[in-house]
Amino acid sequence: MPEKPDDMLGRVCVVTGASGGIGKEIARGLALKRATVVVTARSEEKGRAAAEEISDDTANPAVSFMQLDVASKASVTAFAEAFAKKHEALHVLVNNAGAWFGERKTNDAGIELTWATNVLGYFLVEQALEPLLVASAPSRIVNVASAAAKGLELTDVEYKRRRFQGLAAYAASKQADRMLTWAMADRLRSKRVTANALHPGVVASSFGQTAGSFMAAASRLYFKVAGISVERGADTAVWLASSRALETDTGGYYVKRKEVRCKFRDEAAIEKLWAICEEMTRG
Repeated sequence: MPEKPDDMLGRVCVVTGASGGIGKEIARGLALKRATVVVTARSEEKGRAAAEEISDDTANPAVSFMQLDVASKASVTAFAEAFAKKHEALHVLVNNAGAWFGERKTNDAGIELTWATNVLGYFLVEQALEPLLVASAPSRIVNVASAAAKGLELTDVEYKRRRFQGLAAYAASKQADRMLTWAMADRLRSKRVTANALHPGVVASSFGQTAGSFMAAASRLYFKVAGISVERGADTAVWLASSRALETDTGGYYVKRKEVRCKFRDEAAIEKLWAICEEMTRG
Protein backbone atom coordinates (compact mmCIF):
# COMPACT_ATOMS: atom_id res chain seq x y z
CA MET A 1 0.00 0.00 0.00
CA PRO A 2 1.44 3.44 -0.92
CA GLU A 3 2.26 5.80 1.91
CA LYS A 4 -0.44 8.38 2.64
CA PRO A 5 0.08 12.02 3.72
CA ASP A 6 1.25 12.10 7.32
CA ASP A 7 1.14 8.31 7.38
CA MET A 8 1.45 6.97 10.95
CA LEU A 9 2.19 3.32 10.29
CA GLY A 10 4.28 2.05 13.20
CA ARG A 11 3.33 4.96 15.47
CA VAL A 12 1.57 4.05 18.72
CA CYS A 13 -1.16 6.37 19.98
CA VAL A 14 -3.29 6.54 23.13
CA VAL A 15 -6.57 8.46 23.12
CA THR A 16 -8.33 8.90 26.46
CA GLY A 17 -12.10 9.13 26.67
CA ALA A 18 -12.49 7.56 23.25
CA SER A 19 -15.68 5.53 23.58
CA GLY A 20 -17.72 8.33 22.00
CA GLY A 21 -17.77 11.97 20.91
CA ILE A 22 -14.65 13.64 19.59
CA GLY A 23 -12.41 11.16 21.40
CA LYS A 24 -13.80 8.35 19.28
CA GLU A 25 -13.38 10.44 16.12
CA ILE A 26 -9.80 11.35 17.04
CA ALA A 27 -9.07 7.65 17.43
CA ARG A 28 -10.76 6.97 14.10
CA GLY A 29 -8.73 9.70 12.39
CA LEU A 30 -5.48 8.24 13.68
CA ALA A 31 -6.54 4.74 12.68
CA LEU A 32 -7.21 5.98 9.15
CA LYS A 33 -3.58 7.09 9.07
CA ARG A 34 -2.61 3.49 9.90
CA ALA A 35 -1.44 4.21 13.45
CA THR A 36 -1.61 1.65 16.23
CA VAL A 37 -4.40 3.13 18.35
CA VAL A 38 -5.31 2.32 21.94
CA VAL A 39 -8.85 3.45 22.76
CA THR A 40 -9.37 4.07 26.47
CA ALA A 41 -12.59 4.59 28.42
CA ARG A 42 -14.10 3.92 31.83
CA SER A 43 -16.75 1.61 30.39
CA GLU A 44 -15.33 -1.63 29.08
CA GLU A 45 -18.50 -2.35 27.10
CA LYS A 46 -18.56 1.03 25.33
CA GLY A 47 -14.82 1.25 24.89
CA ARG A 48 -14.45 -2.21 23.43
CA ALA A 49 -17.38 -1.60 21.06
CA ALA A 50 -15.83 1.68 19.91
CA ALA A 51 -12.45 0.05 19.26
CA GLU A 52 -14.05 -2.76 17.26
CA GLU A 53 -16.13 -0.31 15.24
CA ILE A 54 -13.12 1.88 14.46
CA SER A 55 -11.02 -1.12 13.48
CA ASP A 56 -13.73 -2.39 11.13
CA ASP A 57 -14.51 1.03 9.61
CA THR A 58 -10.86 1.87 8.94
CA ALA A 59 -9.68 -1.63 7.99
CA ASN A 60 -6.99 -1.18 10.63
CA PRO A 61 -6.45 -4.27 12.80
CA ALA A 62 -4.12 -2.36 15.13
CA VAL A 63 -6.93 -0.71 17.13
CA SER A 64 -7.52 -2.02 20.63
CA PHE A 65 -9.20 -1.12 23.90
CA MET A 66 -7.79 -0.67 27.38
CA GLN A 67 -9.85 0.34 30.39
CA LEU A 68 -8.94 3.62 32.07
CA ASP A 69 -10.66 5.96 34.52
CA VAL A 70 -8.53 9.10 34.43
CA ALA A 71 -10.14 10.39 37.63
CA SER A 72 -8.67 7.48 39.59
CA LYS A 73 -4.95 7.36 40.34
CA ALA A 74 -5.14 3.61 40.90
CA SER A 75 -6.72 3.14 37.49
CA VAL A 76 -4.11 5.34 35.78
CA THR A 77 -1.28 3.43 37.46
CA ALA A 78 -2.74 0.05 36.50
CA PHE A 79 -3.31 1.21 32.94
CA ALA A 80 0.23 2.53 32.51
CA GLU A 81 1.70 -0.74 33.82
CA ALA A 82 -0.50 -2.83 31.54
CA PHE A 83 0.20 -0.60 28.55
CA ALA A 84 3.97 -0.88 29.00
CA LYS A 85 3.66 -4.68 28.96
CA LYS A 86 1.75 -4.61 25.67
CA HIS A 87 3.58 -1.81 23.85
CA GLU A 88 7.28 -1.04 23.72
CA ALA A 89 6.72 2.53 22.51
CA LEU A 90 4.30 5.46 22.71
CA HIS A 91 4.47 8.23 20.13
CA VAL A 92 1.24 10.17 20.70
CA LEU A 93 -0.83 10.80 23.82
CA VAL A 94 -4.15 12.55 23.28
CA ASN A 95 -5.61 13.71 26.59
CA ASN A 96 -9.29 14.03 25.75
CA ALA A 97 -11.30 12.45 28.59
CA GLY A 98 -13.37 15.09 30.32
CA ALA A 99 -16.64 15.77 32.10
CA TRP A 100 -18.71 18.37 33.84
CA PHE A 101 -21.38 18.00 36.48
CA GLY A 102 -24.40 19.94 37.64
CA GLU A 103 -23.69 19.10 41.28
CA ARG A 104 -20.45 18.83 43.23
CA LYS A 105 -19.21 15.23 43.28
CA THR A 106 -15.96 13.63 44.38
CA ASN A 107 -13.80 10.75 43.20
CA ASP A 108 -12.55 7.79 45.23
CA ALA A 109 -9.93 10.01 46.88
CA GLY A 110 -12.44 12.70 47.86
CA ILE A 111 -11.32 15.16 45.16
CA GLU A 112 -13.93 17.23 43.31
CA LEU A 113 -14.72 15.21 40.22
CA THR A 114 -14.48 17.89 37.52
CA TRP A 115 -10.98 18.77 38.68
CA ALA A 116 -10.02 15.13 39.20
CA THR A 117 -11.12 14.22 35.67
CA ASN A 118 -10.25 17.23 33.54
CA VAL A 119 -7.06 18.39 35.23
CA LEU A 120 -5.53 15.72 37.45
CA GLY A 121 -6.51 13.17 34.81
CA TYR A 122 -4.39 14.95 32.19
CA PHE A 123 -1.55 15.34 34.69
CA LEU A 124 -1.60 11.75 35.96
CA VAL A 125 -1.80 10.11 32.55
CA GLU A 126 1.03 12.26 31.18
CA GLN A 127 3.23 11.56 34.20
CA ALA A 128 2.54 7.82 34.08
CA LEU A 129 3.29 7.55 30.35
CA GLU A 130 6.10 10.11 30.18
CA PRO A 131 8.94 7.54 30.36
CA LEU A 132 7.60 5.80 27.25
CA LEU A 133 6.99 9.09 25.45
CA VAL A 134 10.57 10.17 26.11
CA ALA A 135 12.01 6.78 25.12
CA SER A 136 9.99 6.88 21.88
CA ALA A 137 10.86 10.47 20.91
CA PRO A 138 10.11 12.33 18.77
CA SER A 139 6.68 12.07 20.33
CA ARG A 140 3.72 14.29 21.06
CA ILE A 141 1.15 15.22 23.69
CA VAL A 142 -2.12 16.70 22.45
CA ASN A 143 -4.39 18.17 25.12
CA VAL A 144 -8.02 18.88 24.28
CA ALA A 145 -8.82 22.22 25.91
CA SER A 146 -11.62 24.73 25.26
CA ALA A 147 -12.30 28.33 24.30
CA ALA A 148 -14.55 28.39 27.38
CA ALA A 149 -11.45 28.50 29.62
CA LYS A 150 -11.64 31.09 32.40
CA GLY A 151 -12.04 31.68 36.11
CA LEU A 152 -9.34 29.44 37.57
CA GLU A 153 -8.85 30.23 41.26
CA LEU A 154 -5.71 28.45 42.44
CA THR A 155 -6.58 28.94 46.10
CA ASP A 156 -9.83 27.01 45.70
CA VAL A 157 -9.58 24.60 42.77
CA GLU A 158 -12.13 22.19 44.29
CA TYR A 159 -14.81 24.75 45.13
CA LYS A 160 -14.56 24.05 48.84
CA ARG A 161 -15.16 27.65 49.94
CA ARG A 162 -17.16 28.89 46.95
CA ARG A 163 -20.59 27.77 45.83
CA PHE A 164 -20.15 25.05 43.25
CA GLN A 165 -21.29 25.85 39.72
CA GLY A 166 -20.82 23.14 37.12
CA LEU A 167 -20.07 25.31 34.12
CA ALA A 168 -17.71 27.54 36.11
CA ALA A 169 -15.84 24.49 37.41
CA TYR A 170 -15.58 23.15 33.87
CA ALA A 171 -14.30 26.48 32.51
CA ALA A 172 -11.69 26.69 35.27
CA SER A 173 -10.54 23.15 34.54
CA LYS A 174 -10.10 23.99 30.87
CA GLN A 175 -7.96 27.00 31.77
CA ALA A 176 -5.87 24.65 33.87
CA ASP A 177 -5.53 22.27 30.92
CA ARG A 178 -3.96 24.99 28.80
CA MET A 179 -1.59 25.96 31.60
CA LEU A 180 -0.57 22.33 32.16
CA THR A 181 0.21 22.12 28.45
CA TRP A 182 2.71 24.98 28.70
CA ALA A 183 4.31 23.30 31.71
CA MET A 184 4.59 20.00 29.85
CA ALA A 185 6.03 21.74 26.79
CA ASP A 186 8.73 23.48 28.84
CA ARG A 187 9.67 20.37 30.79
CA LEU A 188 9.85 18.08 27.78
CA ARG A 189 11.22 20.37 25.08
CA SER A 190 14.80 19.14 25.45
CA LYS A 191 13.60 15.52 25.35
CA ARG A 192 11.96 15.91 21.92
CA VAL A 193 8.43 15.54 23.26
CA THR A 194 6.06 18.28 22.16
CA ALA A 195 2.88 19.38 23.94
CA ASN A 196 0.11 21.42 22.34
CA ALA A 197 -3.47 22.31 23.25
CA LEU A 198 -6.51 22.91 21.10
CA HIS A 199 -10.11 24.04 21.11
CA PRO A 200 -12.18 21.53 19.13
CA GLY A 201 -15.14 23.84 18.68
CA VAL A 202 -18.66 23.50 20.05
CA VAL A 203 -19.32 19.90 19.12
CA ALA A 204 -22.72 18.23 18.75
CA SER A 205 -22.10 15.23 20.98
CA SER A 206 -23.36 13.62 24.18
CA PHE A 207 -20.82 15.54 26.28
CA GLY A 208 -22.34 16.86 29.49
CA GLN A 209 -24.87 14.06 29.84
CA THR A 210 -23.59 13.45 33.38
CA ALA A 211 -24.73 16.92 34.44
CA GLY A 212 -28.28 17.03 35.75
CA SER A 213 -29.11 20.71 36.28
CA PHE A 214 -31.44 22.89 34.20
CA MET A 215 -28.39 24.81 32.95
CA ALA A 216 -26.78 21.55 31.92
CA ALA A 217 -29.88 20.51 29.98
CA ALA A 218 -29.97 23.88 28.25
CA SER A 219 -26.29 23.59 27.37
CA ARG A 220 -26.76 20.11 25.91
CA LEU A 221 -29.59 21.42 23.75
CA TYR A 222 -27.36 24.27 22.56
CA PHE A 223 -24.58 21.81 21.68
CA LYS A 224 -26.99 19.75 19.60
CA VAL A 225 -28.47 22.74 17.78
CA ALA A 226 -25.38 24.90 17.24
CA GLY A 227 -22.61 22.32 17.43
CA ILE A 228 -20.35 21.18 14.63
CA SER A 229 -19.94 17.52 13.74
CA VAL A 230 -17.67 15.30 15.82
CA GLU A 231 -15.57 14.76 12.69
CA ARG A 232 -14.87 18.48 12.39
CA GLY A 233 -14.29 18.72 16.13
CA ALA A 234 -11.65 15.99 15.96
CA ASP A 235 -9.82 17.43 12.95
CA THR A 236 -7.36 19.75 14.71
CA ALA A 237 -6.42 17.11 17.28
CA VAL A 238 -5.69 14.54 14.57
CA TRP A 239 -3.66 17.14 12.67
CA LEU A 240 -1.63 18.05 15.75
CA ALA A 241 -0.98 14.38 16.40
CA SER A 242 0.08 13.50 12.88
CA SER A 243 1.33 16.44 10.80
CA ARG A 244 4.99 16.10 9.92
CA ALA A 245 5.17 19.88 9.58
CA LEU A 246 4.53 20.18 13.33
CA GLU A 247 7.16 17.72 14.52
CA THR A 248 9.06 20.29 16.60
CA ASP A 249 6.25 22.80 17.30
CA THR A 250 5.40 22.89 20.99
CA GLY A 251 3.58 25.01 23.56
CA GLY A 252 0.89 26.23 21.17
CA TYR A 253 -2.86 26.69 21.41
CA TYR A 254 -4.74 25.87 18.20
CA VAL A 255 -8.19 26.51 16.79
CA LYS A 256 -9.17 25.17 13.35
CA ARG A 257 -5.53 24.22 12.67
CA LYS A 258 -4.32 27.75 13.37
CA GLU A 259 -2.22 28.80 16.34
CA VAL A 260 -3.94 31.56 18.29
CA ARG A 261 -2.86 33.71 21.21
CA CYS A 262 -3.55 32.38 24.69
CA LYS A 263 -3.63 34.76 27.66
CA PHE A 264 -2.98 32.09 30.30
CA ARG A 265 0.81 32.30 30.18
CA ASP A 266 1.75 33.56 33.63
CA GLU A 267 4.80 31.48 34.59
CA ALA A 268 4.31 31.84 38.33
CA ALA A 269 0.68 30.68 38.09
CA ILE A 270 1.67 27.78 35.83
CA GLU A 271 4.29 26.60 38.31
CA LYS A 272 1.83 26.96 41.18
CA LEU A 273 -0.71 24.86 39.28
CA TRP A 274 1.92 22.19 38.59
CA ALA A 275 2.82 22.11 42.29
CA ILE A 276 -0.88 21.77 43.21
CA CYS A 277 -1.25 18.82 40.85
CA GLU A 278 1.86 17.18 42.27
CA GLU A 279 0.60 17.61 45.83
CA MET A 280 -2.92 16.37 45.06
CA THR A 281 -1.65 13.22 43.33
CA ARG A 282 1.15 12.37 45.73
CA GLY A 283 0.96 9.14 47.71
